[in-house]
Amino acid sequence: MKQLSSFFKKALVCMAALSLTGMAQAGGDGKTWVDYVNPYIGNISHLLVPTFPTVQLPNSMLRVYPERADFTADRINGLPLIVTHHRERSAFNLSVYCGDIGSLRDNVISYTYDNERITPYSYSAYLDGAGVQVDYSLSHQSGIYRLQTACEGVPAYLLLNSGDGSLTVKDGSVSGWQQLDAKTRVYLYAELQQKPSQAYILAGGKAVRGTKAEGKSACVALAVSGGDLRLRYGVSFISTEQARKNLQREIKTYDVETVKAEARKVWNEALGRIELTGGCDRDKTIFYTSMYRYYERQICMSEDGLYYSASDGKAHKDNGSPYYTDDWIWDTYRAAHPLRVLLEAEKERDIIRSFVTMAQQTDSLWLPTFPESTGDSRRMNSNHTVAVVADALSKGITDFDVNTAYRAARNVIYNKSLAPWSANTPAGWLNAFYVKHGYIPALRHGEKEYLPEVNPNEKRQPIAVTLGTSYDEWCLSRIAAYLGKTSDSRYYENRSLNYRNVFNPETRFFHPKDSAGEFIKPFDYIFDGGMGARDFYGENNGWIYRWDVQHNIADLIRLHGGAEQFNADLDEMFNTPLGRSKFEFYAKLPDHTGNVGQFSMANEPSLHIPYLYNYSGRPWMTQKRIRTLLKEWFRNDLMGVPGDEDGGGMSAFVVFSMIGIYPVTPGLPVYNIGSPMFPSAKIHLSNGKTFEIVAQGASDVNKYIQSAALNGKQWDKPWLTHDDLVKGGRLVLVMGDKANRKWGARPEDAPPSGVK
Repeated sequence: MKQLSSFFKKALVCMAALSLTGMAQAGGDGKTWVDYVNPYIGNISHLLVPTFPTVQLPNSMLRVYPERADFTADRINGLPLIVTHHRERSAFNLSVYCGDIGSLRDNVISYTYDNERITPYSYSAYLDGAGVQVDYSLSHQSGIYRLQTACEGVPAYLLLNSGDGSLTVKDGSVSGWQQLDAKTRVYLYAELQQKPSQAYILAGGKAVRGTKAEGKSACVALAVSGGDLRLRYGVSFISTEQARKNLQREIKTYDVETVKAEARKVWNEALGRIELTGGCDRDKTIFYTSMYRYYERQICMSEDGLYYSASDGKAHKDNGSPYYTDDWIWDTYRAAHPLRVLLEAEKERDIIRSFVTMAQQTDSLWLPTFPESTGDSRRMNSNHTVAVVADALSKGITDFDVNTAYRAARNVIYNKSLAPWSANTPAGWLNAFYVKHGYIPALRHGEKEYLPEVNPNEKRQPIAVTLGTSYDEWCLSRIAAYLGKTSDSRYYENRSLNYRNVFNPETRFFHPKDSAGEFIKPFDYIFDGGMGARDFYGENNGWIYRWDVQHNIADLIRLHGGAEQFNADLDEMFNTPLGRSKFEFYAKLPDHTGNVGQFSMANEPSLHIPYLYNYSGRPWMTQKRIRTLLKEWFRNDLMGVPGDEDGGGMSAFVVFSMIGIYPVTPGLPVYNIGSPMFPSAKIHLSNGKTFEIVAQGASDVNKYIQSAALNGKQWDKPWLTHDDLVKGGRLVLVMGDKANRKWGARPEDAPPSGVK
């Protein structure tokens, strides 16, 4: 009874909040949208890479976060100037040193720190061992530091370091570059409010007077008076001169608070595109933090109408269409790109234009799959940029070179190797086999890999690639249909049924086959496949890939024997135990965290699964599952993200799911209805209109839809079309604490599938 009482107290707190919030811009306590963001959520991972507390404006080139091993690390390594790859690499470094320059041995100083505070637009901390108070803010391509030191009676120095490059001191400024790979450099221009009295070069543990440092860990030290130090800087991927222009265009002050106030406005404008009324502060924190992470990627590379492209290693004019990169599309096509279509259609158009441009700037004319500031790293499996293009076209974003996009989509599917993580490897034996037989063949247990195109660590992932490519071919059919290529569209749509070739009707799982067409037996759908199940699947086991047919769920239900068996199989997944100890399970499947039975909330191929009950006559189970999963795995704490947040994909799932809709099939202009967590969510659409989702009585307890009305008319379907949303209007859902098992449950109420 004590536990039950505690539960209802928490529920009452949430329900009481419904009448208290909505009185100010974002809440009755005077908070604005950005005040709800907690960058520390998820900074400690369950197993793999955690989130990082990134300081950045939405989709901007300049971003930083403290350089430390993880949140629990006791020290930070200097102060960052730019992170050039999402959560991976930084360039340049700033340190403060008090004392004899001749005693300095390290180019980057490791600091203990205290009282750290991070917002999306600012960083502050006290470097307690060194006695330095740090305050930082930024714009799109420039940033500013205020460093208050306790250097009394001893010299003070600012150290600027390039990991591999060159730095030059001239007239109180520092300019230079750092090499990121064979063809890509990032450039820096920095200036101090207080002109340094002397410049030194640090090399080999020695300091000598000089104004230019080059090579590995190139470092200059600037002698300054202690006290209040101000440094502002610009970054560029084009030149040091462009970095200077970027700074002078964006930051004209040495006052951090002025820059911070402007950056705060930018964030509130972005986050306010979805306006929540009511609900708990706890839930708003999860929601707006997820929106903040959605805005981490992609990044805009345009600088005064120019951009650097790693596709050909050159600078180009952007011709009025900003150029974007840094996107892991295997993750983000599912929800991040569809969310941008709703909120910022013009930006999504520019992103797709960037993808097409990247393809044109290479000899192969392949759409990218993992475009980054240093080029397309082509990680994971399949080629889901095709889905991004198809989804945009289905929702009215057509102002790009669709013909070239279509050719580049075909090329990347058929002319590039289908082997996962195969970089720029052209099509080989695997592709030829897939085209002829309609599946990727698996090796038998113990059989050694003999194809040079297969990455020895990532393996063939035959089921993941077969299912993923089937979906990509369906997306290709949608692009062909838009272009009026009817025969092409029909051909690719037929090929999109290739998932049937690896479906085992006896077990109702997608089951690996060898090159002779025989299912590999005996077989364990949980543990077979080595590390990450990559011999057969990819990061997740057979239970997750059992549902990986986003484009034809109606047919997937038929393969399972009908809705009743389909629902039973879904339920079984959520109730099947790990099968071994956690130690053994996660040693083999480290990406497969956030478990509810065999379901994994932590990995992107799972995101659509809870919504599948909508297709099989049990939308109330979608409502229950979604609410339960959001509450269990997405929380306002350091471990509040269940797995890798790979740059917006999982966070966009949270944004969609918390307001009550989700795009199960990118490429099909349809949104499934789930269970909204807020009494009102106003989506301020790209076209200037607003669509409001009202959930009357929504609370932790009231998660079930009792009835619905769309623009005043009764609505009995657990889905909406894109046209329903972009016209603007109102979806009103009456919520209750017990399931209405009739609402949306008729066969004719089910959401449409992509193949008719």
